[in-house]
Amino acid sequence: MLHTITSITDEIVNLLKDDPVRPEIPATDRVNQNSRIYMLKDGDQTRAVTCVKFMDDIPAAVDDLVELVGSATCAVFYTIWSYTAGAGRELIVEAQKSIKEEFPGIQTYVTLSPKTEMARRFHLKNGAGIYRENSTTVNYIYK
Repeated sequence: MLHTITSITDEIVNLLKDDPVRPEIPATDRVNQNSRIYMLKDGDQTRAVTCVKFMDDIPAAVDDLVELVGSATCAVFYTIWSYTAGAGRELIVEAQKSIKEEFPGIQTYVTLSPKTEMARRFHLKNGAGIYRENSTTVNYIYK
């Protein structure tokens, strides 16, 4: 079941310690009016986690994940990790559905992924295309 995290709890802070991609981003930057954490859970068991920033432009670097200035048109998935096989893909699909309901103005779904073979395989295998290669990141776009 999909859970949308809109407030920071001790459980969330502890969960964020497992983030293998962007552990340096504080919880307060992950949960606010322009950011959400989405989790897939079976009962008390967390299966996968992703963090999403709502922006008006597609970022090229982590430093671009700044507060929203205009109205959001992009959902930027900037980290994802899973505890069970296949849960990452399922989480992306379910999070997109939830975002479409909550934020109907979002038109673009992209990632801010590290330039790694693991990220490349994951996103291309799960239906994304390469939108743009940056100096240290890649933006994959989901339809």
